[in-house]
Amino acid sequence: MILEIIAALCAILAGILMLTTAIALWRAPDALSRVNLLGPATGVAVPALIVAKLCVDGGSVGEIIRGILAICAFWVVLAIGSFIMGRSLYGLTQD
Repeated sequence: MILEIIAALCAILAGILMLTTAIALWRAPDALSRVNLLGPATGVAVPALIVAKLCVDGGSVGEIIRGILAICAFWVVLAIGSFIMGRSLYGLTQD
């Protein structure tokens, strides 16, 4: 019962973050601002969805470890990708 409530709260939080990020992306003036606005959706909302899935289906230790590894790997890829996109977009704005 408690885990389902936690999963629902994580899913609602992720949905709210995705919605506010989509609205902010719609209103952003340039590409560099849009890249910077993706942080809440990608850095918090997607891991919150993984945590929600673990709360509902995470019965074994292997699934919990897999979820933790997925979140850590996602953050590493996110950091590298945002660095590369930010550098390339910054270079475009300077030309």
